[in-house]
Amino acid sequence: MKLKYILTIVCSILTGLSASAQFVNFPSEGVIQFEKRVNMFAIFKRAINKDNESYMQMAFDQYKKTQPQFKTLKSTLSFSSGATLYTPQPDQQAAGQNFMSFHPAASQPNTTYIDLNSRTFITQKNIFEQNFLVKDSIRNIKWKITDETREIAGYHCRRANAIVMDSIYVVAFYTDKIPVSGGPESFTGLPGMILGVALPHENITWFATSVTEKSGHAATIKPPTKGKPQTNTELKKTVENSMKDWGAIGKEALKPIML
Repeated sequence: MKLKYILTIVCSILTGLSASAQFVNFPSEGVIQFEKRVNMFAIFKRAINKDNESYMQMAFDQYKKTQPQFKTLKSTLSFSSGATLYTPQPDQQAAGQNFMSFHPAASQPNTTYIDLNSRTFITQKNIFEQNFLVKDSIRNIKWKITDETREIAGYHCRRANAIVMDSIYVVAFYTDKIPVSGGPESFTGLPGMILGVALPHENITWFATSVTEKSGHAATIKPPTKGKPQTNTELKKTVENSMKDWGAIGKEALKPIML
């Protein structure tokens, strides 16, 4: 009798788990809210070198007294099974501008459309008040998936690591519960949606704060159309020529521009 009672309980639990599993939601269309955080103290400190420390250190000390350590920026990622559109929202910390607020890492210049079927992208980049329309193949990122996991915006995510642009170390967290190989900015290529990205050495992160399913949303996902046409290679050459006299600071600023 006791054994029969235990078996009945176990069967009830398994039936409940099976029923729950049937109702797990796997959204293929929707909108993800992202928050980008930039450690401005770290970026400012990296800009100081032996050639400029006489005035840059003084400026850094003053900056720390008047500005927050982290700059926070918000964006949205609209997604469907075939495309994504990453759109920055207006900068809410734009008041009280200072020269570090114009650092490319402290802004969100990219509106990026990715066609997941053709593996191409179209990005409208606003660089130094000039719009470029960059069309090219999406970056082929060689991810290494690990066993580390964490929860982001209510989704169980797995960690993956990679190197992009030859030197930028990337940590990403993706979920296979959203069966779209997309992510913030131009980060793609994992077996599910990327909900978190960290560039530890660049002191920048993007993490999702919410995911909203929206049926029929695919029709609203359209590429940007304004800007001077360029490929990635052409844009890099254009920006390098513009910053050729910037020295080490120019090389550092090029990374977030081309990301």
